This record gives sequence, structure tokens and C-alpha cells, in this order.
Amino acid sequence: MLVTGKAILHHAHENEYAVGAFNVNNMEQVQAIIEAAEETKSPVIIQASQGGLQYAGVEYIAQMAKVAAEKASVPVAIHLDHGTDFKQIMLCIRNGFTSVMIDGSHYELEENIRKTKQIVEMAHAVGVSVEAELGKIGGTEDDISVDEKDATYTDPDEAEKFVAETGIDSLAIAVGTAHGPYKGEPKLDFDRIKIIKERLNMPIVLHGSSGVPEESIKKAVSLGINKINIDTDIRMVFHKAVKEFIASNPDTYDPRKIVGPARKAMKEVIAEKMNMFGSSDKAWK
Repeated sequence: MLVTGKAILHHAHENEYAVGAFNVNNMEQVQAIIEAAEETKSPVIIQASQGGLQYAGVEYIAQMAKVAAEKASVPVAIHLDHGTDFKQIMLCIRNGFTSVMIDGSHYELEENIRKTKQIVEMAHAVGVSVEAELGKIGGTEDDISVDEKDATYTDPDEAEKFVAETGIDSLAIAVGTAHGPYKGEPKLDFDRIKIIKERLNMPIVLHGSSGVPEESIKKAVSLGINKINIDTDIRMVFHKAVKEFIASNPDTYDPRKIVGPARKAMKEVIAEKMNMFGSSDKAWK
């Protein structure tokens, strides 16, 4: 069932759980996500980054995701992750994405507001949801890189102003996570999550969540996080499964046999995340 990002996150916000947003680059990842969602009866967000779209093509990603969503018995949204290019955001909307992210976090507040408001006006006119980001999340995701020393936490006062002036549907906040693999254990600012949630009373998003300890994830959800992005964990389990299969079957050249075990491994990890986020059995008709 294909739905908007707003519909999924409003339900999560109202029912106090988080929805997993899983990045895709190929068919096997799409299949793994949907199989896990069906198995756990979870609403889910299939998302693609700008790098993923450059690799596979907007049309390919959109069509695979739409076929999967329309056949699924659970609610599915198709989301652009970290959109920074106006033309690409519009291309995603034209190809059936039901949610987009405009990432203007590298701009000063007023410029971020201006650019975000422009996207909101265009996306909302055709029923597409909009996520934005305030504060700078460290680490690297595709062509977006923020040095640890340049990462800044989201200011609650600025968040209130930002939401009021842009009309966004969800806000990604910087509270101590980072994109990519962690060198140490991340320390989340739980007090900041609580304050922002109370002040905004809307869906808030946690990026850079791969590798964050389960107890920290569950606490963040209990304080109001409603969307959790996962990418690195899926890539790592894909790599591990393919590597192990090739090592045990060096003469196998059928890509279906090579990638099949990786799809199964990804599904298992994704299902674990859904249970961790509290989205299991939250699907609605």
C-alpha cells in the first residue's frame, strides 16, 4: 500500500513508535525491506540517497519501489534522502516519490528556511511530504560530508522558528549521531530530543542510526523519535554475506546464487530493526 511519508509519520507520532527508513540501491534491498515489513507487520519507508539514484537511476528506483509498495499489505512510503539539488527533488516527485527531504543544513538558518519553504510549497501542492534538517550531523553519506569538528546540535529555539516558517512535515535533528561507521560509541543528547519533541509536537527524525546501541535507540524512540534512518548496517551485512558465500563457493558465477544469501541476511537485520523501533504490528489497512 503506497502512502505518503506524512501519513506514516503521523501514525508513528500519534502512537509513539518509530518507523525504519531503509536506503536502497538495487532490487534485492527493496525486496528485503518489503519482506521484513510484511513479516513484522510494520509500516516502512523505502528511501534512496542522491548517490543511490545516481547509481541505479531515479526511474529504476522509483519503479521498483512503487511495484513493491503497491503489492505490499503494509503501508509503504518512497522517500528521497538528503536531497540537495532542486532539479533532482523535482525529478523524484515527478517519478512518484511520496516524500522528499530537502537538506539545507549546510546553509545559515534564514537561507535554510528560504530554500526549504520553496520545496514545501511545490511538494505540498501535489500531495508529497517534506522532511528537512536543522543542525549538522557529522560523518559522510555519499557526496555529503561533515567533519566531526563542524557538526552542530539542533537548537530548540531555531527548530521552533524553522518549523513555523517552513511548514515541513518532519524534522531531522542533530543530537549526537553520525553518518557512516562509528569509531566509538555514539552519545546521544536525550535531553535535547525530549525538549525538541515537546516544543514541536511533530514527527522528528534520527539520521546516522546504524551502529547506535539498542538501548539508546529505544530510549530515543521513547522520547519522541518517529523515523530512524538505516543504511550502513544494511551495506555491511550485504558485504559480509556475499564475501562468505564467494569464499565457500569460489566457482559459482550465478549472480542470483551470490546475492540471494545477502538478501536473506539484509531481511533479517531489517526485521530486527523494526522490532527495535517498535513498528512491529503497527501496520494499518
